[in-house]
Amino acid sequence: MRFGLFGVNSFQGAHSATAAATARLAEEVGLDSVWATDHVVVPATYDTTYPYDETGKMMGGQVEFDLADPLIWLSYAAAVTERIILATGILVLPQRNPLVLAKQVASLDVLAGGRVHLGVGVGWLEEEFAAVGVPFADRGRRHDDYVIAMRALWRDTKATVDTTYASFTDAISLPHPVDGGVPIVIGGGSIRAARRAGRIGDGFFPTVSGPDALRPLLETVRAEADDAGRDAEAIEVTVPFAGDLTGLDNIEQRQAVVDELCWTADAYAAGGVTRILVPALPADALHPLAADLAARYGTGDDVIGGAA
Repeated sequence: MRFGLFGVNSFQGAHSATAAATARLAEEVGLDSVWATDHVVVPATYDTTYPYDETGKMMGGQVEFDLADPLIWLSYAAAVTERIILATGILVLPQRNPLVLAKQVASLDVLAGGRVHLGVGVGWLEEEFAAVGVPFADRGRRHDDYVIAMRALWRDTKATVDTTYASFTDAISLPHPVDGGVPIVIGGGSIRAARRAGRIGDGFFPTVSGPDALRPLLETVRAEADDAGRDAEAIEVTVPFAGDLTGLDNIEQRQAVVDELCWTADAYAAGGVTRILVPALPADALHPLAADLAARYGTGDDVIGGAA
């Protein structure tokens, strides 16, 4: 099991001093990755139901909070780190121009020495799509066409693509990523997202309430991968921890909090999860937590649970 930080570019993490400190700290304590989330805009009011909380609202209904652009944040983090994986979790792909995004991601990957993972999803906030000027309908097909386009631009010197939402001939986009491509991690907690991960994903990033909710999604990923002739075991699964870590600064509660996290991690690992993400915690909480995780899971190449 590996561990990373999630939501690193939000709230205080959107500001320079905290961003640099968070990225350095994650690397220092042996975590393997930092994951930056994405919203271009958040409408002051919205009727669309947020699918990952029973209230139907993100952030408990809060709409005014700092959220740095994920790629710019990760570029900043790349400059102050050497090893840690730099990932989006999750970037709303249908809202981006795929040719521009392919250039941005490849450039970041080259400058970071091949450390980028691109987590993408179809998005859920219809009012945001309207504000950005992108149709909400058929965003799934748009998402998949954009994945095809980016992979072609990363792979081929003269890329040609002809799909519903991406069409170009002999397009040159250099530099290519370090390894000839960037791992694409499919986000989403629905069966449809799981099917997409099994069909085209290098990884899967489901936001779920726990191991029981994850099980049918992973079964779907594996079945879809088998049908597509792909190796299901090669699809890396990264899951944000849905539990409460607020008791870490309380000596009396600390052990119970760590035990819950480790129990969840063990249950996830038994189902095939390879990485758990915890919120971007302050240094006084993250240092001892990382020490507890290292004692439980060991370290390899200075990364908790294994090499990056």
